[in-house]
Amino acid sequence: MIDQLFEFVQNHPLLVGAFLVVLIAWLAYEVRNSSAGGVTSGEATQLVNREDAVVVDLREANDFKAGHIAGARHIPQSKLDERLRELEKFKGKPIIVACKHGQSAGVAQAKLTKAGFERVLKLKGGMAQWQADGLPVVKK
Repeated sequence: MIDQLFEFVQNHPLLVGAFLVVLIAWLAYEVRNSSAGGVTSGEATQLVNREDAVVVDLREANDFKAGHIAGARHIPQSKLDERLRELEKFKGKPIIVACKHGQSAGVAQAKLTKAGFERVLKLKGGMAQWQADGLPVVKK
């Protein structure tokens, strides 16, 4: 089997080279995104308890009312630009942005960082992961 692999590599160097380039690019993308300012549910809890981090929930009103992190500030992602002033007093504190599944929080993270907030982190996996980890939510 190894002999066949070496024969394939010798007969198709461009195909093997293209595969390796794609593989390296994908691995670099995954490594960069896995460490790009994200925190797990446990790390978020520690930040809230030890450093008085502020949680900003970006979900729509119905999702927020169905259950959110205790003390979270509700600012829907669509209104973030308009309501940015509400967070001005927290520029020196860690801010954790949480969305539904952790996919759209990166946009808000970039906006807040650009606006001068020192430490903006996104909740990996969003509220779905928070609830899957069995952490408490508040319903209003």
